[in-house]
Amino acid sequence: MATQLATHIVTFQLNGRPHAVTVAPLTTLRTALREDLHLHATKAGCGQGGCGSCTVLLDNELVLSCLVPVTLVDGRSVTTLEGIGGPGRLHPLQEAFHDHFAAQCGYCTAGMIMAAKWLLDRNPNPTRAEIQMALAGNLCRCTGYVPIIEAIEDAARRMSKGVKR
Repeated sequence: MATQLATHIVTFQLNGRPHAVTVAPLTTLRTALREDLHLHATKAGCGQGGCGSCTVLLDNELVLSCLVPVTLVDGRSVTTLEGIGGPGRLHPLQEAFHDHFAAQCGYCTAGMIMAAKWLLDRNPNPTRAEIQMALAGNLCRCTGYVPIIEAIEDAARRMSKGVKR
């Protein structure tokens, strides 16, 4: 006789709005975002915390959503790429990534932008070395890091001038 595992209802703020999901034990935040809430910017890369493609903000702190059981976000705030901008209202980081061709296949892009947002929220004028350090947990296999770093430098300039296109 198979034993059925209890499910949990998890409520949290997602991109500024209240959400609730019913999940099985040990469901990751990444799985809940992609499969239950149908937000697909957060990528399912390595599943082991090694690539950064699933990076989101949890209470404004950088986390790898593939390593976070969604039950741990109960009552907290999650921000994904969909929450910082979208068609018709791009965030300066999204604009800069586009303008600098900082995405090729795009698989790493959401995680890179979320890591960059986390950095720029804390340090609006980072050095190149600080940008490199902030991206240390995010892998890119096709674009290379030069256009990504240049895009973040440009976004920092745009944001410091209050420029929004």
